[in-house]
Amino acid sequence: MSKKKKKKVGKVKAVILAVFFACILTVCIVASYVMFNAVKYINGDLVVNLDEYKENQNQTSFIYAKDANDKYIEIARLHGDEDRVWVDLDDISPYMQDAFIALEDTRFKTHHGVDWVRVGGIIVKPSNLGQGGSTITQQLIKNLTNEKDVTLVRKVREMLTALNLEEHYSKDTIIEAYLNTLYLGSGCYGVKTASEKYFGKDVKKLNAAECAAIASITQFPTKYNPLLNPDQNKTRQLYCLKKMLENGSLTQAEYDEAVDYHLIFTNSDDYVPDEAEEKIKKRVEEETKINSYYIDAVIDSVIEDLMDEFGYTKQQATNKIYYGGYKIYAALDMDIQSKLEDVYVNRTNFPNIKKKDGTKPQSSMTIMDYKGRVVAIVGGAGEKTTNRGLNRATKSWRQPGSTIKPISTYAPAIELNEINFSTKIKDYAIYVNGKLWPHNVDKTLGTGGNVTVQYAVEKSLNTVPTRIINETLGIETSFDFLKNKFHLTRMDDKNDKALSPLATGALTNGTNTLQMAAAYATFGNGGLYYKPFFYTKVTNAQGTQTILSNENNKGEQVISPETSNIVCELLQTVPTSYYGTGKNVRKFPIMAKTGTTSSDCDRWFCAGTPYYVAAVWLGYDIKAELYQDVNPCGKIWFTVFDKIHVGLADKEFPESDNVVEKKYCKNSGKLAGSGCGNTAMGYYKKDDLPEVCNYCTYSSNKSDSEKVSKAAENVSQSIDTAISIINGER
Repeated sequence: MSKKKKKKVGKVKAVILAVFFACILTVCIVASYVMFNAVKYINGDLVVNLDEYKENQNQTSFIYAKDANDKYIEIARLHGDEDRVWVDLDDISPYMQDAFIALEDTRFKTHHGVDWVRVGGIIVKPSNLGQGGSTITQQLIKNLTNEKDVTLVRKVREMLTALNLEEHYSKDTIIEAYLNTLYLGSGCYGVKTASEKYFGKDVKKLNAAECAAIASITQFPTKYNPLLNPDQNKTRQLYCLKKMLENGSLTQAEYDEAVDYHLIFTNSDDYVPDEAEEKIKKRVEEETKINSYYIDAVIDSVIEDLMDEFGYTKQQATNKIYYGGYKIYAALDMDIQSKLEDVYVNRTNFPNIKKKDGTKPQSSMTIMDYKGRVVAIVGGAGEKTTNRGLNRATKSWRQPGSTIKPISTYAPAIELNEINFSTKIKDYAIYVNGKLWPHNVDKTLGTGGNVTVQYAVEKSLNTVPTRIINETLGIETSFDFLKNKFHLTRMDDKNDKALSPLATGALTNGTNTLQMAAAYATFGNGGLYYKPFFYTKVTNAQGTQTILSNENNKGEQVISPETSNIVCELLQTVPTSYYGTGKNVRKFPIMAKTGTTSSDCDRWFCAGTPYYVAAVWLGYDIKAELYQDVNPCGKIWFTVFDKIHVGLADKEFPESDNVVEKKYCKNSGKLAGSGCGNTAMGYYKKDDLPEVCNYCTYSSNKSDSEKVSKAAENVSQSIDTAISIINGER
């Protein structure tokens, strides 16, 4: 070969070597870079925070309420398709982690997140790929991130994350998280709910055979579901036990015992739970039960408050309550709720009426204390058949009739010193749009005479509140009290600024028993409005963080204690004798007001004792006339309240120091003078007392004509009373 050719070949070799070494160098640089970043990633900041996942994962929420011993007990579980309850590793049978390790990751205790032996086996023999190379740590990451794409990039990221995770957490923490997050069929996420679902046992009580049966589910949750396919689960369970024997988790004796153990599942014919297991079985069954109207109201209330507090959409808030692992502490009184439901389910003392098509009237009732706590609620009569259906107590908006008068007229006018207990007002209609309006309960336009405020309240006159609003109080003021003081949230800013809605309750959008009970509570607590609440607090799953709270529910002073006291006394003069004897509840003073809409489609009764206040509505869902004389809501109220007042100690409504009881003249409405014989007792603000009557000449020596006049007045009042009884005190 010539020197020239040799030189040319040498140059080619040099180029090839240069390229080769450049490639080697590039590979080394890239490998070093990748390795550097991989090491940095592994040893760097935490990538997957198990504490946050434990806090925020899709967990079952619980509702608790106090029992008769003032102890909180679980009354409902809330979860969608996923049922999760996080349980600490110490509260899980030790056989459980052994079973999963034997079946899923035999070298879990010794590797650092990635089992390089299994990875190497797949690389050397690709046919092993179907056996899977993921460790428990890697499976945990998939469970938490839901990243399950079959790609090399995802797999590498998963391996690096697993190595990172094991740099920051102990093996016990990792296996605990794994056992609480894996899917085990039948909607169960985690071993606790699976243990209850399949064996009706606490997960701490499971033996080796039972733990192996649960561990066997995970590969194919439907195929190996013991309730659906017990034979296939058994085959897999025996394999699991054999692996546990091989890796030393079980001794030969333990293995033999586990193999021979007869598995009894919750659907087995010979399943007989013990006392503790019976509670679990009952709890599992209750997850599909029809919840009470109160629980429905709790759920709706928490959803609304989450939206208001955190700006969630309705769907986001709903997801939070069903999957957030919340602990919700309900405000209900379980005994009162039970008694209320008993009356409504059995329609005790309900009217025996129905429409031509056989439809019976519906009803709702809300019972509160005087600080906003809703102690009981029912949104329908008869058996409840669905969860979160129509709750008429909170979602049916109906015109309140005459029950509007104390909050739209009498309380505002007394508060502003426009009227007092015995102010005389003309009982006669006024001209509205060229016509005399309104009619009273007796279908007349009024007597034309002057009557006291007390008499107007007692007889539920429509003419008097109409005149008070029209002549002294004013439409704007009345409307403002309803909307901004008593918090009727659906007041129409245009159409409800009129006499008909304000004086007779013909509200455009109506109200409900929850809002009316809260409004009437101001007459029994010194004039404070408390926003009604169904729960005291909502916490995270661990109870370490309060999400929402009503524990410091503050009252708003919407009317003075003096006004509250006087209106309460006025409402105690409303006759209620025809609603029932009520031997328990009649030991207490009762403030009450009836209501009927103009077309007789709705009946109301708002009333309270010093212990509780309630609003009752009755009518058809599709409006129709009720054809009832005595107000049926009064009978329902007395039936319920007589049951819930058994054994309660004597108690009176609060009285204001600035209110005095004085005798007044029924003829003039002023404080009784020495010559007044037709008198009664009334209640007045100390700083706004009426004048003393100085022109009443009634005496024992008055003329026969005056005596006849007085007798005629008494007869007239007796007739009014009879009419009121016949018409159910509207």
